This record gives sequence, structure tokens and C-alpha cells, in this order.
Amino acid sequence: MATSPLMSVYDRWTQPSYEIRVRGTASPFKYLWGSAGITGDMAFDKPLHFHVRNDVFGEQITLWQVKSGTSTEIGTLMPGECVTIPLKNVSSGVYATCELESNVACLIKGTS
Repeated sequence: MATSPLMSVYDRWTQPSYEIRVRGTASPFKYLWGSAGITGDMAFDKPLHFHVRNDVFGEQITLWQVKSGTSTEIGTLMPGECVTIPLKNVSSGVYATCELESNVACLIKGTS
């Protein structure tokens, strides 16, 4: 799968950033933030901002939030779309699924 040259714009991010390839809809899920192995609740005094961008050449992805062991669908991102998710009371993380394959750029930024 080719990555869009537009993804290189994220090379200038100075906060923790990374790219993840998401494939399929079956477990084990590809966590964008967190892990299925984290079982205790986490609470932050100030929310972290978790920025997610789906590659322009990718497939539609579905984002899920896991809290207290329960997955809740956040919604979908089409190719090229992005969203910011505040991480204030998330117990184990955020993961993504898609029918085929997509590269997803992620950035975590604290609030001041």
C-alpha cells in the first residue's frame, strides 16, 4: 500500500507522533493509543488531545474507544479526514478497524 505524500506533513510534528497501518476488522485490533492489556482506569487532570488522520489514499476506518472493558464506536473517518479525540477518562485505549487497509497518522498533545 502506498502512503500519500500528504502524510509527510506530519514529519514536522514536535509532539509524540507515529503512523500505524490498520488492517481488517477482526481481533486482535490495532490500537492507535493504549492497549487491550491495560485494564485499570486512567484519569488525567487535563485531557490529552489525540489527533488522528486517515491517509488520503487509504480506506474508510472505524474508530473505537475502550472504557472499563467495553468498546464503543466513536465513528468513521473517510480517506483524508481527521479528528481530535480528548483523552480524559479512557481506561485502555482507542483502536481502529477497516475492511481492507489504511495508514493512520497519530499525534498526542497535552493541554496547557
